Amino acid sequence: MSTPPQTARRPSTARVRLLEVADELFYTDGINAVGIDRIIAEAGVTKATFYKQYGSKDALILEYVGGRDRQIRTALEDLADDSPDAGSVLAALVDAVVADTARPNFRGDPFLHAAAEFPQPSHPVRLVVAEHRDWFTGFLEEQLRGAGHPQPGAAADEFYLLRDGAMSGAYAGDVIAATSAFVRGAGRIIAEASR
Repeated sequence: MSTPPQTARRPSTARVRLLEVADELFYTDGINAVGIDRIIAEAGVTKATFYKQYGSKDALILEYVGGRDRQIRTALEDLADDSPDAGSVLAALVDAVVADTARPNFRGDPFLHAAAEFPQPSHPVRLVVAEHRDWFTGFLEEQLRGAGHPQPGAAADEFYLLRDGAMSGAYAGDVIAATSAFVRGAGRIIAEASR
């Protein structure tokens, strides 16, 4: 007799709500600046519920950073699946970065912020950030290779650094100047692929 297949348990409503509140607060106000009492109050749960669901703020922080990673991976993989070619993926990514910086609650790149708040390279948050950045660079390299770029690895590094600069510059300074420079630089990289 076979056992029925295991189905993944859905996270509780309280767990989902805590993560939603933490995601917003950590991004807008900073991870270390937001205490668990504020998260608990805004999520409308008890302290006991928080500890039952996450056990500690550290676990919630890792879930936040990991969740941001999964969101971006899924969005980019869907973009690649829905696009006719790698050049279209890259062009759509440029448009997405520019659109992201125009959001009213835009605060820059959440991974750069998390890395700044946890300066030790061996900290678990920094490990998630490094894994995310490695994956993103690999994704860019794959698209640039698919578009025919002669140096997809170097171009991926440059594209990612241009994106980082646009995200930081748009948050801390002039959005138009930052995104215009990004569009020009990324456009040059994409054009090098079609030569």
